[in-house]
Amino acid sequence: MNLLSVEKLSKDYGARILFEDLSFGLSKGDKMALIANNGTGKSSLLKIITGKDVSSSGEVVFRKGVEVGYLSQDSDFDENLSIQQLVDSAQSRVSKLIVEYEKAVARQTEDFSKVNQRQLEELTVLMDQYSAWDYKRRIEQILSKFKFSDLNQKVGDLSGGQKKRLALSLLLIDEADILLLDEPTNHLDVEMIEWLEKYLSQQKITLLMVTHDRYFLENVCNHILELENGQLYHHKGNYSFFLQKREERETNFDVEIQKANKLMKKELEWVRRSPKARTTKSKSRLQSFERIKEKAKSGKKKTNLKLEVKMSRVGGKILELKNIRKSFGDLCVLDGFSYTFKKGERIGVLGNNGVGKSTFLNILTGKEPVDSGKVNVGETIVYGYFSQGGIKVKEDKRVIEVLKEIADVIVLANGSKISASQMLEHFMFTPEMQYTYVSKLSGGEKRRLYLLTVLMKNPNFLILDEPTNDLDLLTLTKLEEFLMDFKGCLIIVSHDRYFMDKLSDHMFVFKGKGLVKDFYGNYSEYRDLQRGEDKQLRSVEKKQNSPNEQIDKRKVSYKEKYEYGELEKEIEQLEKEKDHLEKSLLNPNLEVDEIVENSKRLSELVSLIDEKSFRWMELDELI
Repeated sequence: MNLLSVEKLSKDYGARILFEDLSFGLSKGDKMALIANNGTGKSSLLKIITGKDVSSSGEVVFRKGVEVGYLSQDSDFDENLSIQQLVDSAQSRVSKLIVEYEKAVARQTEDFSKVNQRQLEELTVLMDQYSAWDYKRRIEQILSKFKFSDLNQKVGDLSGGQKKRLALSLLLIDEADILLLDEPTNHLDVEMIEWLEKYLSQQKITLLMVTHDRYFLENVCNHILELENGQLYHHKGNYSFFLQKREERETNFDVEIQKANKLMKKELEWVRRSPKARTTKSKSRLQSFERIKEKAKSGKKKTNLKLEVKMSRVGGKILELKNIRKSFGDLCVLDGFSYTFKKGERIGVLGNNGVGKSTFLNILTGKEPVDSGKVNVGETIVYGYFSQGGIKVKEDKRVIEVLKEIADVIVLANGSKISASQMLEHFMFTPEMQYTYVSKLSGGEKRRLYLLTVLMKNPNFLILDEPTNDLDLLTLTKLEEFLMDFKGCLIIVSHDRYFMDKLSDHMFVFKGKGLVKDFYGNYSEYRDLQRGEDKQLRSVEKKQNSPNEQIDKRKVSYKEKYEYGELEKEIEQLEKEKDHLEKSLLNPNLEVDEIVENSKRLSELVSLIDEKSFRWMELDELI
C-alpha cells in the first residue's frame, strides 16, 4: 500500500491550467523527483499535497498515521525568535511524544493503575520506536552539522542560506515518514549539498522533491516523474535512465508523426477525388482520415532558447588585479590577491557561504571598492553581470516594455537583426506572455527575462552569480549550449556542480581568511584532489595519535571473506524482522505481554544490527 496516493489531481487559475488529471503513488523508500518546465505548477503540487493550497479537482490520500515534512523554497520563520526558541517551539512528532511520555510518568507516579501502566508501556514502545530518548542530542548533532553553534542568534539576523539550512535542520530532526522538498539545494554551498545528497541517499527516507540539480537527481532519486504537455510519465530509475527513456519516447513519437503525415497525404488525395455522395464505407474512411489528420498535427513544436547574440570585440588588455585587499571588519575576503585574466577564460568560483564570493564579483565590476591594490579594466571590456539580486524593474511594467528600454532591435552573431518581440519568443516568451506584467511572472520566468536583459548588452566578459536558481532543466540545457559557444571571458559562481563541471576549466577556491586557491581543472577534479588530501591528512593524524600501532597488512582469509558475505545477509534479515516488529507494535489490539515481549526483542535487534554492522565495516575496510 502507498504511503501517499495522488488521484486525478488538477489545478487551474481561471483560464490557465497548471496540470490536469495527475495520478501517482509514493511507497516507502521511494525517492521521487518531479521534472517539468517552469510555470507548470511543480511547487503548487507540493503545496496541495501538504494542504497549503487546494486543488481544482482530485484528491490526495495518505496512509493512516503518516507524518509529512515540507521544505518550501522560502522559509517563513518568526524573525524575533532565537534559533533555540524556534527549535523548542517546533511541534514535531517526537517532541509531542516526549511531552506525552512525561505526562504519563507523572500520572503513573500519582496513581499506579492498570490504565496508566498500559498507557506508559505504549508510550515507552513509541519512545523506543522513534529513538526519542536521545532526541536532544540528535538536535544538537544536526544543528552542528548545519553549522549552527550560537543558538542564541536571532533568526532575523540569518542570511538566506542560513535560513535554508535551519529549515532543513528542523525537517531532518523530526524524521517524518515522507519529505516533500522544493528546491532543497537552493542557497546551500557545495559542501552542504554534498552532505545532504549523501544523507538522503543512504537513509531509508521517502522523498518527493522538485530540484534542477542534476547530480542530486542522479545520485539520490530512484523514480522520476516527468510532466510534459499535460501528460505524466513515470520512469523507475535515476536521472540518466530518465534521459535515455525520454529520448527513446521522443524518437518513437517523431516516427509515428512522420508515418501519420505520409498516410494523411494519401488519404487527402482520396478525399479530394471522392464524389460528394458518400457511401457508408467512404464515410468510415473519412472519419479515419480525420483521426490520422489529428495524429499528424499532434507533434507540438519545441521552442528552442536561442542566445546567439553578437559579442563586443575584445582587445589585448582584459582585466588585471594587483595585490587586492578587502575586508569587512574582522572578515577578510581578499588578502593580496593578484591575477591577470586572459582571453576566453572560463573560471568557476567555489567557497562556503559568507566567504566573499559575491563581494569578489562586485570588485571585478567596480560595484565594490577595494581597501588597497589596483583593478585595471581593459577599454574594450563590456560586462554582463547576472547577480543573485535578480531583475530590478517595476512590477507594473509589461515584459516587452522591459526589453524595449534596452533596445528595439538586437544584432545577432551572424549580423542579422531581430526585434525585441522576436528575441523574447526565442526565450520562450509567447506573444501573449510578452504583454504580461512582470508581477505576474513566476520566479523562473523573471530569471529568464533578467538573463535576456544581461545578454542583450552584447557583453564580452560575462559574470553569472548563481544563474541556475529557479531555472528549469530545459532553460539550463539551452543556457549551457550558449555558454559553450561563448568566446568571451566567463566567471561562474554556482552550487550546481553539473553546471560548473560542464562550463569551467579553472577554479578560484575561496578558503576563507582572504586565501584564494588557484586550481586548473573543473569542479569534480578539484573535489577528487581535495578528498585525496583529506584522506592523507586523516592517515597522518591516525599515525600521530597511534605512533606504535602497526597497520595490519595481512591478507584477508577465506573464513573472513565468507563471514563478510554472511553478515550482509544476516543484517538484511534482522532489518526485516525489525520492520515487522515495529509495524506490529502499532496494532492497538496488542496485549500488554506481547507489547513487552516485542519491545524487548526490538531492543535486542537494534543492538544486534549495530554489532554486526560494526563487524561488517571492519571486514569491509580489510577487504
